[in-house]
Amino acid sequence: MNRRIFITFASLAAAHALVLPPRFAFAQPEKARPSLQREKVDDHIDQAIAYLRAQQRADGSINDNDFGRLAMTSLSIMAMLSIGHQPTDKTPEGEAIRRALTYVLRPENQERTGYFGKRDNSRMYGHGITTLMLAEVAGMGIDDAYDKLVLDRLQKGIDLILKAQAIRKEAQHQGGWRYEPDSRDSDLSISVWQVMALRSAKNAGFEIPAAAIDSAVAYLKSTYKSPRDGRGEPTDLRSGFTYVPQMQVTYSSATAGMLAMQVCGQYDAAEVKGTAEWLLTMRPQLQWGEQWFFYGTYYYAQAMHQRGGKVAEHARREVERVLIPQQRKDGSWPPTESGAVYATTLAVLSLSVKHHYLPIYQR
Repeated sequence: MNRRIFITFASLAAAHALVLPPRFAFAQPEKARPSLQREKVDDHIDQAIAYLRAQQRADGSINDNDFGRLAMTSLSIMAMLSIGHQPTDKTPEGEAIRRALTYVLRPENQERTGYFGKRDNSRMYGHGITTLMLAEVAGMGIDDAYDKLVLDRLQKGIDLILKAQAIRKEAQHQGGWRYEPDSRDSDLSISVWQVMALRSAKNAGFEIPAAAIDSAVAYLKSTYKSPRDGRGEPTDLRSGFTYVPQMQVTYSSATAGMLAMQVCGQYDAAEVKGTAEWLLTMRPQLQWGEQWFFYGTYYYAQAMHQRGGKVAEHARREVERVLIPQQRKDGSWPPTESGAVYATTLAVLSLSVKHHYLPIYQR
């Protein structure tokens, strides 16, 4: 089976003088299943990957419009990685990943500050997505020079995330992130991408301060809509996370917050359990056509997978039942949010959860 070759913590630490902190030690990536019976859903995923490859431009970028080109290219790389394709593969998919990575690593795509979100106007959304992708691809062994470049760009991206979090903010915004690195407020949707990038970098051997994660968790908990008891624990255990504190719980905000808590190691937090209960009363199909369906379903698939057992199987069936009939003949999904490439990459990442290839989505 085609399998990502993980770079070891020891080699990364030696190369970059990294010291793993004693706290905030996430579980190691689990091994992929030795074999998986091919299912009908795999044919739909293959069609989607073929569509993404068809959107690749001469410069290596993958997008169907000019907005967020870097972010969409990074999501496309992750979609291919999620089903086992690697940049070292001597296949059309491997070549597509190599060309896309070469585009992402072009010097003009990252500011001297480490910021990825300026040139394509994807802001901190795109910065988090691209930093996450680089952390997932770190150590895949294209060659030594390429790997060194990935690690260098990744370190700068992580440094910017930590610096942006440390900007002085009012108490209700502390610990989160917003549209720009110097923003003095926060929201859940942007914060989730930064948290996932930090977790993935941690998996790859980079030192992430425990205080940064503790602060992020505190912010995430503040967006869970519920009264709190004297110990600060939520009393409504069938609720969910909100875009900013005290707003209404939505499908996309609930699922985003749930996964963010999980990648911070909070698998059994009351807020995670409460959101899972809230989600079990819903059906993703009811959200089709509403804003941010693909964004919400991507987080739904991954977060419910983290819960495991019957909950994970239920979510997988729901995701397949809703997404597969909506796929178009060219392999894409309708551009209901930010273009067909965006919708298609998130659909693939939602359907491919069974493969366990991306370490960021492994418990």
